[in-house]
Amino acid sequence: MTVGLRETHDSATLHVTGQARYVDDIPAPSGCLHLAFGLSDVARGRLLSLDLSAVRAAPGVVDVMAADDLRRPADCSPSVHDEPLLCDGPIHYLGQPLFLVIATSHLAARKAVRLAVAEVAEERPILTIEEALAADSRFEDGPRVWTKGDTDTAMAAAPRRLRGSVEMGGQEHFYLEGQAALALPGEGQMEVHSSTQHPSEIQHKVADALGLHMNDVRVVMRRMGGGFGGKESQGNALAIACAVAAERTGRACRMRYDRDDDMVITGKRHEFRIDYEVGFDGDGRLLAVDVIQYARCGWSQDLSLAVADRAMLHADNAYLIPAMRITSHRLKTNTQSATAFRGFGGPQGMLGMERIVEHVARDLGRDPVEVRRLNFYAAPKEGGPGTGRRFTGAHSRPPEPPTTPYGMEVTDFLLHEMTEELLASSDFEARRAAIRDWNARSPILKKGLAYAPVKFGISFTLSHLNQAGALVNVYRDGSVLLNHGGTEMGQGLHRKVTQIAASRLGIPVERVRISATDTTKVPNTSATAASSGADLNGMAVQAACDTLRDRMAAHLAGLHQTAPERVEFEGGMVTVGGQALTWDAAVEACYLGRVSLSATGFYATPDLEWDRLRGRGRPFFYFSYGCSVTEVVIDTLTGENRILRADILHDCGSSLNPALDIGQIEGGYVQGAGWLTTEELVWDDKGRLRTHAPSTYKIPAVSDRPAVFNVRLWDAPNRAATVYRSKAVGEPPFMLGISAFLALSDACAATGPHWPDLHAPATPERVRAAVTRARG
Repeated sequence: MTVGLRETHDSATLHVTGQARYVDDIPAPSGCLHLAFGLSDVARGRLLSLDLSAVRAAPGVVDVMAADDLRRPADCSPSVHDEPLLCDGPIHYLGQPLFLVIATSHLAARKAVRLAVAEVAEERPILTIEEALAADSRFEDGPRVWTKGDTDTAMAAAPRRLRGSVEMGGQEHFYLEGQAALALPGEGQMEVHSSTQHPSEIQHKVADALGLHMNDVRVVMRRMGGGFGGKESQGNALAIACAVAAERTGRACRMRYDRDDDMVITGKRHEFRIDYEVGFDGDGRLLAVDVIQYARCGWSQDLSLAVADRAMLHADNAYLIPAMRITSHRLKTNTQSATAFRGFGGPQGMLGMERIVEHVARDLGRDPVEVRRLNFYAAPKEGGPGTGRRFTGAHSRPPEPPTTPYGMEVTDFLLHEMTEELLASSDFEARRAAIRDWNARSPILKKGLAYAPVKFGISFTLSHLNQAGALVNVYRDGSVLLNHGGTEMGQGLHRKVTQIAASRLGIPVERVRISATDTTKVPNTSATAASSGADLNGMAVQAACDTLRDRMAAHLAGLHQTAPERVEFEGGMVTVGGQALTWDAAVEACYLGRVSLSATGFYATPDLEWDRLRGRGRPFFYFSYGCSVTEVVIDTLTGENRILRADILHDCGSSLNPALDIGQIEGGYVQGAGWLTTEELVWDDKGRLRTHAPSTYKIPAVSDRPAVFNVRLWDAPNRAATVYRSKAVGEPPFMLGISAFLALSDACAATGPHWPDLHAPATPERVRAAVTRARG
C-alpha cells in the first residue's frame, strides 16, 4: 500500500536540478515566432484610431493584428463572452490588449509594441467600490440576497448590537512561472501547449476562435510553475493569440508575459468590503448577523459570480447562527478583471465572519477563543456515522438542527476537539498570560496572540464540474502509464494519483508513470481548482485501476481454477488461490490470454444539489477543517511587524501523502498571511497599477516565515466516501493565515482601550493607524 506514505514529489529532482521543463522551455520548430500585446494606457474610453505603421516597420516584425484582422471573433471569457482578445472599440482597463505583434524574437515583439500611436476618447474610469456603487455599475441587476430565519426580528430582540466594516485588498498570484503558451499548426489541426489549470477550456476557446471542432485542437500541459487560480482562465488570451497567429502565418508561435506585463494584464483576487451588523447576548452568543459584501470584480465578469457566491457560502465560517442575512454586490470597475484565487471567495467571507466575532469579544471584554467556541456548530452525535463526539458542557449549543445559512446540514464538525488539542499543544493559555505581562512592561513593542478556525466546503459550486476521467494502460513488460484530467502546478497531484494507482494494482509506485495532461487522452475535463484535484481525479484513476485488476483477476482465476475474489494484488506480487506470481508474469499471462490491459475510469461527485439563485441546497460533498494559533509583535512607532510563531492543526482526512499535505499547509498559511499583511495592490486615480513588480509588490519571503512553525495533521478518516477517505488540502490551509491578521489586531488592541478597527492588508501604515485608534 503506497497511499499514506511520505513519497517525494514526482518532479522533485527535476525541480531542484533545474531540469523540469515548462511551456517556455519546450524546443520549438525552426522559424518559431514570438508574440506580444500592445496595451492600452488609459483605463476607460473608446479607441478611435490605431496607427500601426511604425510597428509593422520595426525590426523583426513579421505581422501585426488588430481586432479587424481576426478572421473570427476571438473571446477569452470563461463565462459570458465579454472578453474580446483585442479591443473592438471600448477600452475597459489600463493594460487591455489593443493589438498583437508577431515577430522573430520576444525582444523584437516587446520593442515594437511601443511604437503604436493610438487615438482614444478618454472617459472617467470607475475604479473603487464606492464609485461603482454611485454609478450602479454591476454584473447583475441588483445584489444577491440569501437569508436564514427572520434577521430583522432577531436583531431587534438581541440584548446587544454592533455595527462595523472591514476592508480587504486583492492579491497578485505571483506564480514563479509566468503565463505562457505555444501553438504548433498542423493539417487542419492545432496543437497548443499552455500553462493552464484548465486544458479543456483552452481547447474550447481555441477551437471557437479558429472555427474548428474541439477534436481538431489538442492541448497539452505537463506542469506549471504555480497557478493558485491565476491560470484557470487567465491563460486563455495567450493560447488564443498563439493559435490565431499560427493559423495566419503557418508557423509555430509562442508567447509569454514578462512579469510587469503579467501583473498589468491579468486578474487578481477580488477586493472586498464587508459591512456588518450583529446582535448577541451578554455571553457572546450570536443571535442575528446581517452582512453586506461588496466585491470589486473588475471590467469583465470572468468567474466573479461564482467567487462572490462562495464568499456568501463561507460567511458563517464555523458558527451556527440562528438568523442571518447575506447580501452580495458584484461591482464592475475599470480595473483588471478579478479572477479565481486560492480559496475562491471563501477567504473574504471567512475574514468578515472572524472580524464580527472578534468585535463582539472585544465589546464584551471576553476571551475571543471562548466566544468562538460558544458559537461553533455542534459536533457529530455519539454513535452516529463517522468519528467524533457531541461537544457538551460550557460551550454546548442549543439542540437546533445544525444547518448553514444556505440550508445544508453540518454533520461532520470537528473543530471542538481540534481546538481543544491545538490550544493544549500550542500552550495557548500560558503564552497568552506571558504576552499580557510582556506587553505591560514594553511601551513600544507589543505582542499579539490569536486563534482562528476554518470550515471550508469542498466541491465546485457549479455542480456539473464535479466530474473527472482517467486512462490507465498496462504494458506487456508490467509498466503502467496513466493519464487523468488534473493538472500539476507544484502541489503534488501527480504523485498522489500515482500512489493511488500503485495501491490499487499492488505494485511499487516506481512502476507507474504519469503522462502530461492531454485533451486527446481524457476529454471534457474540469479545471484543477476548488481543491478537487485529488478527490475527482484520484477516484477516476481508482475506478480505471479497479477495472483492470478485476479483468486480470477473472482471467487468472480461470487459469488456476479458483474464484476471482481469491486473487490478491500486493507488494508487486499476484497471489492466485495460494500460488504466487510476479506482477510481470501475471501481466504477461493476461496479455497472452487476450485480456484488455487498457481501461478508462470516471467519477462524478454524488449527493450534490444547489440552487444558487435561492441560495439553498447542498453545494458541498463535505467540509475540511483546520485551526491555527499565531503570535506576532508590532512596533507601535512605525507599524512594522513580525510573525513570531504559528501552530497549525489541519484536517486532511486519511492523508494520501502527509509530506505533500504538510507542504501545502505551510505554503497556504504563508500565502494567506501575505494576503493579509504585506501584499498591497495600489492603483492611481488614472487606473494604473503602481505595484506591478517585485520591487513594489511585497510577497512573503523566506525571512517572513514564522521562526517557530508547527504543523500537524488531524488523524481521522473523512466521513464522506472520498478516495481512501482523504480530504482536499489545496485551498483550506490558506484561511489559516487569518490568525496572523487577528493576532496583529490583538497587538494593536494592547495599546489602548478602544476598538483598533484594523483593515487588510495590515501594512505598517494600517497597523500604525490602528494603534492610534486603539489609543483614542
